[in-house]
Amino acid sequence: MKAILLGALLAVTANPRLIQSADSKRPNILIAISDDQSWLHTSALGCRAVRTPAFDRVAAQGVLFRNCFAGSPGCSPSRAALLTGRHHWQLQEAGTHASSFSREYVTFPELLETSGYDVGFTGKGWGPGNWKITGRTRNPAGPEYNQHQLKPPRKGISNNDYAANFGDFLASRSKEKPFCFWFGGHEPHRQYEPGSGVRDGKRLADISVPPFLPDTPEVRSDLLDYCVEIEWFDLHLSRIMKLLEEAGEMENTLVMVTGDNGMPFPRAKANAYEYGIHVPLAIAWPKRVPGSRTVDDLVGFVDLTATILDAANVSHPAKSGEALAMSGRSILSILTSEKQGLVDASRKSVFSGRERHSSSRVDNLGYPCRALRSQDYLYIRNFHPERWPAGDPQKFEPNGSLGPMHGGYHDIDACPTLTFLIEHKTDAPIGRFLDLAVSKRPSEELYDINEDPGCLRNLALDPAFESVRKELGDTLLRYLTETGDPRTSGNPEIWETYRRYSPIRSFPSSL
Repeated sequence: MKAILLGALLAVTANPRLIQSADSKRPNILIAISDDQSWLHTSALGCRAVRTPAFDRVAAQGVLFRNCFAGSPGCSPSRAALLTGRHHWQLQEAGTHASSFSREYVTFPELLETSGYDVGFTGKGWGPGNWKITGRTRNPAGPEYNQHQLKPPRKGISNNDYAANFGDFLASRSKEKPFCFWFGGHEPHRQYEPGSGVRDGKRLADISVPPFLPDTPEVRSDLLDYCVEIEWFDLHLSRIMKLLEEAGEMENTLVMVTGDNGMPFPRAKANAYEYGIHVPLAIAWPKRVPGSRTVDDLVGFVDLTATILDAANVSHPAKSGEALAMSGRSILSILTSEKQGLVDASRKSVFSGRERHSSSRVDNLGYPCRALRSQDYLYIRNFHPERWPAGDPQKFEPNGSLGPMHGGYHDIDACPTLTFLIEHKTDAPIGRFLDLAVSKRPSEELYDINEDPGCLRNLALDPAFESVRKELGDTLLRYLTETGDPRTSGNPEIWETYRRYSPIRSFPSSL
């Protein structure tokens, strides 16, 4: 492994055109990535319950993307995809939750550093998982800047003073080099302070409830608490951008603002549905990117990696088909155009998927699925439909006793909304929402996103959509085979052998 990584890095440094440490044409790069935020929840996209002036500023100075999709609906594999430019199914252990990150897979911060960039990160880099076990000496996101802390305004919000830590990085970096910095907020990951949204003056009437959740005061309040943490992330982004301006670096900084996966609510995060993989994205680079544009092109996380390296004039060390090759395509041509709407019609689909998320089933089994999103449809292939998608309904407690029914859904973050669904599971208007979140699903799912963004009506067995189902299903399986997914070629169950470094729960062997 060490020899592979060394060879990859030497391949970069051996190319003289990449060593431009004093070349002011190469941009600085700022990646701001929130933790668990669906695409709709910014004020730039019309959400009345949240104020995101920093995100909105990036969108106004550059491009607001309507169709960006995370590498996975869970943070660890999604971040690994962004860091490497490879789909999670191409990353072995790093493609599942809370495992390890092989040194075989070089990250864009490593490539940029070798080509003359100063790099660093604050907050959440890659994780959760054990990067040390593979011999790495630092997080795959780069050197850590997490010294400064503050008193958070609400329980559940991190005490990391992200902006102050970015200030440390700016003070320590070489002014003769471009830089790349990863700002990984821990927000809006749960837990939240219950009722914090209402106490902050937010109104229950201002939040739109997704169609897969019941419209009740309890759910609305939980959604407002989620919005409070989005605003905290955005506040630090605003402070970071102010520091960029004061340093005279804003004009030539490529700023990308996104989220690692969707909102932490039932049927969203950890699910390959729209609210689980569709994430916000705004990109600005004042020196090169025309602003005030909204783009509808389909963009995946692996495309963002390719774009970063393209903008920095850094070539990935592997050729197509080799072990370290990237899977994405740069969107730099989209960014530097002056077009609105659909810019590159050749981008017909993006891909996502998941394996294990939390420890939620007997023998720590995952819930493997892959997804293809086109402009109009979302197609999902569930490889083990006999398993429970949110986790086995019952688990053993630490004392060995069998816990209550509906107590094992650990692929859903513990939250007031889930508690409400379980407590009202026998109420006719509410019970169906719990079923949507936890009941078993068929092997194929197909949704008309324009008509059904909540992904409630599965069209996979509708004869009127048979040709669409077949076309998208064939396209997905062909792409997975071409990109070496073990689920379609090789050893499909190898995912179950990858060690989990977070606690493992016990479940009954049959239910």
